[in-house]
Amino acid sequence: MYRARDRIDNEEWVARLTRAADSLELGAEARSNAVDLFLSNVPDEERSKPAVAAASLYAGALIAGDERSQGAAAAAMDVTRLSVQQRWKALLEESGFRAPEW
Repeated sequence: MYRARDRIDNEEWVARLTRAADSLELGAEARSNAVDLFLSNVPDEERSKPAVAAASLYAGALIAGDERSQGAAAAAMDVTRLSVQQRWKALLEESGFRAPEW
């Protein structure tokens, strides 16, 4: 879980996630999931934030059943698909979800 201060400190990233969710036409639940996942797992290093945001976007949509491809989530956040692929399962598991086995 994150603190309210985390949302304020990462306002720019929340806005970027929102714009990316708009471009993917994600529903409200997927958007909320993505923001919650990101804010619960904000990396210390600034250079890691785009990849974690993209993985959060992908995983948040997956949880909501509003699935998009890893490539689409990566493109929306301007990172590589590999960045999403390497992070999304750990993000889910660290947040208390069980990643699918497929």
